[in-house]
Amino acid sequence: MGQRNPQGMSRRRFLQNGSATALLAMAGTRSVYGANDRIVVAAIGTSRNEIGGDGRGTHLARCFAGCPNTHVAYVCDVDKRNVEKAIESVSQVQKQPPQGRADFRKILDDPTVDAVSIATPDHWHAPAAILACQAGKHVYVEKPCSHNAREAELLVAAARKYRRVVQHGTQRRTWPASVEALAQLRDGAIGKLYQARCWYYASRPSLGRGKNAPVPDWLDWPLWQGPAPERPYHDNVVHYHWHWFWHWGTAELGNNGVHTIDVCRWGLGVDFPKKVTCTGGRYRYPDDQETPDTTFCTMDFGDKTITWEARSCWGRTGLDPEYDLAFYGDQGILTIQGSGYAIHDPAGKQIGKGSGNGGDVTHIQNFLDAIRGSAKLNAEIEEGYRSVLLCHLGNISYRLGRTVRLDPATHRIEDDPQAAALWSREYRPGWEPQV
Repeated sequence: MGQRNPQGMSRRRFLQNGSATALLAMAGTRSVYGANDRIVVAAIGTSRNEIGGDGRGTHLARCFAGCPNTHVAYVCDVDKRNVEKAIESVSQVQKQPPQGRADFRKILDDPTVDAVSIATPDHWHAPAAILACQAGKHVYVEKPCSHNAREAELLVAAARKYRRVVQHGTQRRTWPASVEALAQLRDGAIGKLYQARCWYYASRPSLGRGKNAPVPDWLDWPLWQGPAPERPYHDNVVHYHWHWFWHWGTAELGNNGVHTIDVCRWGLGVDFPKKVTCTGGRYRYPDDQETPDTTFCTMDFGDKTITWEARSCWGRTGLDPEYDLAFYGDQGILTIQGSGYAIHDPAGKQIGKGSGNGGDVTHIQNFLDAIRGSAKLNAEIEEGYRSVLLCHLGNISYRLGRTVRLDPATHRIEDDPQAAALWSREYRPGWEPQV
């Protein structure tokens, strides 16, 4: 890895302590791209999935590698096993194999890299994206774009300050069926809108009871923790179960809820709620999980509401809705399931439907087209921030056991210091994101 950063210092301090090439990289970054210019991408975070296949980051790297005039130059992960697998996987798509790295900051120093794809654990999403913007890179960041509300604000500020293209990984913004369905809503297909509901079901196993253990030789545990305050290595955290610990994750609400909540907010045409109430608990298994496996969240916008219901330890049954989300108007209901939608009148008769391919490639291509100046981002980071904020507010409400209210002028939590304290987090010394 070359020069180490054992104290966990910020990128600014890291650069000041000997990485002078980064300054040249920032100065030399392209700001104008032609329609046929090749875009060089680095994939940060490549973990294998729960059953041993390509993880989310490797999948995205393969998608980038398959796009015209795009080359994945690096794959990066703190688990050296994942780096080796990612190189092998991406090499199946492009002729020239990517290089492997453990420390993404070294990649940011390379002036030939135009953009980065970030699919790390949640606590790294915003800090890594902010550092990338500061280094002159465009950013594709997976959902949720931040571990807390303050980080999302800072990421929007970084995108603006450094004039970077930042796409949020809420892919349904690009799916043809979603785009068509929401156009139907705007055209009045079901009349005046007043409510949207969405659901998530999964059959996740128990985490069990973990214990402190020696750090495996394949893992850079200090760098995995990064901005999060240090904790001893625990044997049931890496690589997936971190989602269910508040120290690193954002619960199922941030993990999967953000996808459908984003579409609901988009369809209703709402931004900041007046109040958010979230209840539930960890009911199924007696284990180490801190986040709920059963969740009911209501977001009240005054004249409209969004509700999200999740059950993580018991999959969808025949008694549950078959669709992912539903919009209610005074003249009907529009439902969306995967890459298709249907419209029903008040009597339940289907009066319209549509479908289209989903997936990630079109969303990534939209990001690349925006870098080249030929398209507008479908999930620009400020839209991502507003949807992720709903998830953070829901988590705050759940953790405190009460409704959270926003000041309509500042869009910050009002009259609740304990809730406001969860707007941000504690950081490892020297790692707090700054713009």
